[in-house]
Amino acid sequence: MMEIIDAHNHIWPERVVCKAKDYLESFTKHKLATLPTADNLLKVMDESGISKSVVSSVASYPRQVVSINNWLFSIKQERFIPFASIHPFFDGFKEELKRVQDNAFGVKLQPEFQNFYFDDEKAFPLYEELQKLNLAVLLHCGSEISSSGKVHSAPERILKVIEKFPELKIIGAHMGGFLMWEEVLEKLAGKNIYFDTSDSIRIMKKELLEQFFAKHGFDKIVYGSDFPIQDPKEEIAFIKALNISEENKQKLLSLNIKKLLSIY
Repeated sequence: MMEIIDAHNHIWPERVVCKAKDYLESFTKHKLATLPTADNLLKVMDESGISKSVVSSVASYPRQVVSINNWLFSIKQERFIPFASIHPFFDGFKEELKRVQDNAFGVKLQPEFQNFYFDDEKAFPLYEELQKLNLAVLLHCGSEISSSGKVHSAPERILKVIEKFPELKIIGAHMGGFLMWEEVLEKLAGKNIYFDTSDSIRIMKKELLEQFFAKHGFDKIVYGSDFPIQDPKEEIAFIKALNISEENKQKLLSLNIKKLLSIY
């Protein structure tokens, strides 16, 4: 039986989860199947055969970073892989990253929500410190359903950061750029970046997905569901049905994320 680790999930504290659900449904134009709480995520994991899940919550503003992380660290348990909140314009990021290093495996950045361009030089000190501390970045990549047309994490911006910080561990969510996959294939495939499958692999054209596998290989792609936006079971079934080797399916479903985060 294949081990499954989900590399992309969002949960919120009970006191704000209803507000978060309303916001997500309004923003994504998609009705959530369940409230995105820790307990509900564990239920979904059990139903889907998932052993561990990366969990995160985004700080839209610098002032939210510490309080979000206080909560995230307080719910630590063996089945959760915490990715802490950070904001590139949070003045105390170096001190906060020391806490992150002790309590999490990486950080989550969402340039569309946080209103910054990923290649903004003001964010470079944060990337330098993350690289130094060997902390991974789970990065929203590409367009948003409610995007105004400006893409803060477009492939060419990500490429600039990869070239500037070659040892920075980046997990590019949504196969490196939601709805921008042709550009991702041209500019990012084959580079030192991981892609997660969330919201993407099932809606990409078959030929394009095969081109991704051919150019990027199978060692730097990880399964992610984007709970509570998507149902993990559907994407797991899709990956298991792919016309690739069982070894490569296992890489996508758990081995690659375990290697990246040194989880054994």
